[in-house]
Amino acid sequence: MNKNLWLLAAAQGLFLTNNVVFIAINGLVGLSMAPLGWMATLPVMGYVVGGALSTPLVARTQSALGRKASFQIGLLVAFASALLCFWAAVDKNFWLLVSATVVAGYYSANGQLYRFAAAELAAPDFREKAVSLVLAGGLAGAVLGPNLASRTRNLFEVPFAGAYLALAAVALLSMLVMALLRFPPLPPKQANAAKGRPLSVIMRQPVFIVAAAGAALGYGVMNLLMAATPLAMQVCGFAFDDAAMVLQWHVVGMFAPGFFTGHLIKRFGTLTIMGVGVALNLACIAIALSGVELHQFLIALFLLGVGWNFLFTGSTTLSLQAYRPEEKDRAQGAINFFVFATMALTSFASGALVTTQGWQWLNVGSLLPVALTGAALAWLAWRRSPAQNAV
Repeated sequence: MNKNLWLLAAAQGLFLTNNVVFIAINGLVGLSMAPLGWMATLPVMGYVVGGALSTPLVARTQSALGRKASFQIGLLVAFASALLCFWAAVDKNFWLLVSATVVAGYYSANGQLYRFAAAELAAPDFREKAVSLVLAGGLAGAVLGPNLASRTRNLFEVPFAGAYLALAAVALLSMLVMALLRFPPLPPKQANAAKGRPLSVIMRQPVFIVAAAGAALGYGVMNLLMAATPLAMQVCGFAFDDAAMVLQWHVVGMFAPGFFTGHLIKRFGTLTIMGVGVALNLACIAIALSGVELHQFLIALFLLGVGWNFLFTGSTTLSLQAYRPEEKDRAQGAINFFVFATMALTSFASGALVTTQGWQWLNVGSLLPVALTGAALAWLAWRRSPAQNAV
């Protein structure tokens, strides 16, 4: 680890603080203002739809201006969108809140690239551990996010309006952290420089297909269950502080393993660790289906977080085998687009299913993407040699 990686880990923590607060409160704020109950998670969906729509623009901005400038623009958008969310909450304007979260998605599209930037700031032999440890910086979000939501809940007459103002301050702090970061300079543009393979060729590689599927479906299952948890717990009679605690331990599960996931990948291989992630997702669903007591929500969401970490870190590491340096912006943008598109679908499905079918059927439905992820891993392992599977 060097100074730049530590700073990037801090930026990751502040990024996850924003994400955790949005997940914790947007569904509840939306439920209080939505014309119909099933629309409650549209503000959550707006965040990921905005990320999906912003992915091509962010890829072009990164290519033209470099990592640092693009990340700072994303943080400026985060600051402005948090203020817009605050105004929407105070004005009780549901559709303005949804629009503001769509705008905030531009920040999310930038933040999702922090993990790829980590690999560029580390020596080649340290890339897996650098990705894992920068993702572990999100552990700060586990502490700051739920506490920020709880402590600012009643700052104003409108519940949670103060949390949006706090997120504007978090964006300013992250801009300061990013100002201290030093990224490798952009290579000079040359007329005869290699442009790499077309994106269609990159995307047809089995390793790319499985890396994208692991990242998208792993994030989709996590988002499906996490976004619904505050609503499900409210229906079950739990206080918001209980839901905040469950989300806190969920995010701990998401990012605490980052301190050792890279070591596990180096020792046992990427596909093996991703397979363990699939098994942990199945364990999460089994516990969630066993009942709706506080400890069952807590254990299920914690296991969901650890499973996501193994799948997402593994997918990011696996994707590094799918593209050349000159192809990185297109390839990374494509992977993130699939992630955001899946998250958008699951954000909408989360609110619709939990308010119409209930928590149990939501968990049953999540078995399908988990099974598809496991099948994709088995397919790639079958195609590759034992030596390749050890990487």
